[in-house]
Amino acid sequence: MRTLVLGGIKSGKSRLAEKLAIDSLKRVVYVATATGNDDEMKLRIAHHKSNRPKHWQVIEEPLKLAEAITNHSTLETCVLVDCLTLWLTNVLLSESTVTVEQERDELLQACRYAAGPIVMVSNETNMGIIPLGELTRQYCDETGLLHQQLAASFDNVILTVAGLPHYLKGKP
Repeated sequence: MRTLVLGGIKSGKSRLAEKLAIDSLKRVVYVATATGNDDEMKLRIAHHKSNRPKHWQVIEEPLKLAEAITNHSTLETCVLVDCLTLWLTNVLLSESTVTVEQERDELLQACRYAAGPIVMVSNETNMGIIPLGELTRQYCDETGLLHQQLAASFDNVILTVAGLPHYLKGKP
């Protein structure tokens, strides 16, 4: 099973994704994409760390997400990725010569061939007006394309609003 959990900031998406990973009854490999570049983000990361089970394997991978999934997906594991939009930000701001399209294609392929269940968390950012600034518009465009492509190939897509899951695809 492949599940995409979307929602706004503080919508309950991470909590739901963690519950889905636990409910898989598999060993959980948590792939964290955040980087603590400022004090507020460091606090957010610490909060996430304190809330997840201590026995989960944690892989901190801000850029090479496809590689992390490929290396850690087995029949015995559930890979939980939190979060795609932070990963996409890291890719957009990276000085790497690899393009967003290449990274996205590698991610889609890694998900397609993953041996075990995957749960991915991502912020739904595209429900407002077109933002000012070229980089912000590119970010929103790339996020929308990524979500569409994942949603098309995943079994479940859940939009989380006010802590409530709304199944857009699949069943509870």
